[in-house]
Amino acid sequence: MSILTKDEIIKQINAGNIEIKPFDRSQVGPASIDLRLGNEFSTFKRTYRNIIVDEQASAEKEVLEHTSVRNGDHFLLLPHETVIAVTRERVKLSPSLCGQLEGRGRFARLGLSVHIAAGFIQPGIADSQIFFAITNVGPVALELYPGTTICQLIIHRTIGESTYEGRYKGYKSVK
Repeated sequence: MSILTKDEIIKQINAGNIEIKPFDRSQVGPASIDLRLGNEFSTFKRTYRNIIVDEQASAEKEVLEHTSVRNGDHFLLLPHETVIAVTRERVKLSPSLCGQLEGRGRFARLGLSVHIAAGFIQPGIADSQIFFAITNVGPVALELYPGTTICQLIIHRTIGESTYEGRYKGYKSVK
């Protein structure tokens, strides 16, 4: 797999192989596309019962509480807390492109770890907001504002083609 640079990203956007909605050309960097923090957050409930991690069943309903934050307001992420967030943008990739979600250095220096796991974006993803986990590994609480450019999407060209057909295909927030 090879990483697409700015000129190639723009070419792929113009050809319809990459769609970002909403999109501003200033989001494209030397070899990535900046994505902003959405309004939805899922926090972990405090529970003292065992949760079975099973590929066939989802324990999400048992352990996650969902909340939305209005524009201009913030979500307070406490030290050593993890939250599931979603991008503001919806992303669509052709079956010959896949992505990798990465954090940004300016936030890492504050102790904010973006996409602590599952940063791979499948080829052929269809018009979906992207979920990612954020952990505050620092000693102070951090205010997270929707609309903040919190992560970047690196685009790779695949060998062959494939299309994501998983559980979160076409996810759009309820806002």
